[in-house]
Amino acid sequence: MFYYDYHVHTNFSLDSDAPMEDMIKKAIELNLKEIMFTDHVDYDYPDEDTDFFIDYDQYLLTFNEIKNKYSNKIDIKLGVEMGLQPHVAKDINDLIDKYDFDFIIGSTHAADKLDLYNGDFFKNKKQNEAYRRYFENVLENVSTLEDFDVCGHLDFIIRYGDFREKKLNYNDFSDIVDEILKTLIKKDKGLEINTSGIVYGFNQTHPQLPILKRYKELGGKILTIGSDAHSPDNICAYFDKAYAMAKQVGFNEITTFKNRKPNFIKI
Repeated sequence: MFYYDYHVHTNFSLDSDAPMEDMIKKAIELNLKEIMFTDHVDYDYPDEDTDFFIDYDQYLLTFNEIKNKYSNKIDIKLGVEMGLQPHVAKDINDLIDKYDFDFIIGSTHAADKLDLYNGDFFKNKKQNEAYRRYFENVLENVSTLEDFDVCGHLDFIIRYGDFREKKLNYNDFSDIVDEILKTLIKKDKGLEINTSGIVYGFNQTHPQLPILKRYKELGGKILTIGSDAHSPDNICAYFDKAYAMAKQVGFNEITTFKNRKPNFIKI
């Protein structure tokens, strides 16, 4: 049995049509103990037609109603997937200070203020050059920003760019990836295993196994597992593989959060 899903989106995220209650019903069907809603907030997202912002006063009306309704069946927690960019640090801090989040995923959805999804970031870059520059942005984000708990979908850059083979070899980027992992560990930040890479046909989690293994070797302890589900059908998708990966590299515990404080449970 799986304990939780710590990366879930609802129709409060621009890229999901799933009502919060539908996600809860599926989580209860799967006998989850907890579910963490992590809808998108991305300040100054480079695509002007894409608005990744949430009115949390309105959000909490729905969230608290659902949380109370199902309180005897599942622990529903308030999280957010925050798009990290150094120049929006004040906006991030102001939002986090205003609301009582349990958990914050820090994700890099834009690099050099350019959109990954629409391809702008990849223009005039070779594949390895683009991937390295993306990791350099991630390193800057996790080094300079504080208001996050785990680094989200670390190597998801493979999803984007008009390249023939969408693959990334850890050994080609071990120097910069190791710096990211060391920075997370030094700052008591964690890493997530995000199973959406399998859902989307890339035959890997984010991060891939060698990166997860390296995180453990370097002393990483804080590990969450999330599906990045945008619909009920993908809640806990491929979590059997995620749990197996975690155990394979030596993790015996995964991390839960409440009021931004980590706790550890056996797997």
